[in-house]
Amino acid sequence: FTRATRARHTRGDVARTRRIAREHIARFERGMDPPASPDGTRGEGNVAEGARDEPAAAPPTRDEGRRDEDGAVRAPDGGEECEWTGQSSGEPQCYFLVHNIAKKHNVGTIARCATAFGVRSVVLIGAKSYNTFGCKGSSNHVDFVHYPTLADARVGLMERQGVTKILGVEICDGAVPIETHPFDERTAFIAGNEGDGLTKQQKAICDGFVYIRQHGPGTASLNVAVASALVVHHFALWAGYRERAREGEKFVVGERRMRTHARGVIGDDPDEVRRRRAAAREAAARE
Repeated sequence: FTRATRARHTRGDVARTRRIAREHIARFERGMDPPASPDGTRGEGNVAEGARDEPAAAPPTRDEGRRDEDGAVRAPDGGEECEWTGQSSGEPQCYFLVHNIAKKHNVGTIARCATAFGVRSVVLIGAKSYNTFGCKGSSNHVDFVHYPTLADARVGLMERQGVTKILGVEICDGAVPIETHPFDERTAFIAGNEGDGLTKQQKAICDGFVYIRQHGPGTASLNVAVASALVVHHFALWAGYRERAREGEKFVVGERRMRTHARGVIGDDPDEVRRRRAAAREAAARE
């Protein structure tokens, strides 16, 4: 071909592509199927006709277990709204355990994600202090809870909060994809260290494991804050949480709470404070 001939062929290909695109758009607007391709298929690529007729199975939701006979989702229990989750107090609740995270600024990002997706409490294990970098002021709306050890956290969450399952976020044997939603009404999650994952001690307090599917070749795992956000978002979807009200292009932020302790430090448990004060009063009375 001469250069002029190749140019004519190129212009012809472009014109033909544009004509086909216009036909597809016109048929779509009229609610018709796209025209058949020369190989007998319809639509995109080489997917055979009818292969896309079956919709992908939707992930299970908690609503499936609370539908009436007519298929309608039953109304919430009408309980009071939880100040930390923004949801009814009768709704499912999740907790997120923070332990052995190498990059401390990830804790602030986890806190921001926790309040966005209705996490009941962020549980710090070990030190009572945490880095608020990355939280954008949202840590003021997060209920931070402290336990000195992993074993204490498991016992405390199950006995005091009614948690019935702790799931480790880890790519390991026996882990199930997070979109299968293997949750209970009270579920806690714990993510591992950014470099080494969950330790043996962390795995020992878990009742099961979930992982996040990856589809690209460029990384072995996700940042711990990113993984945490995906996990608690899946829980919120499964639980059927109500979406927060919006104003303009932002979600409405609750009223700023008054801090009762220094920023970045967990205050004493009110129940424990009351017990100490009662014990002090009894001791003073005996004297």
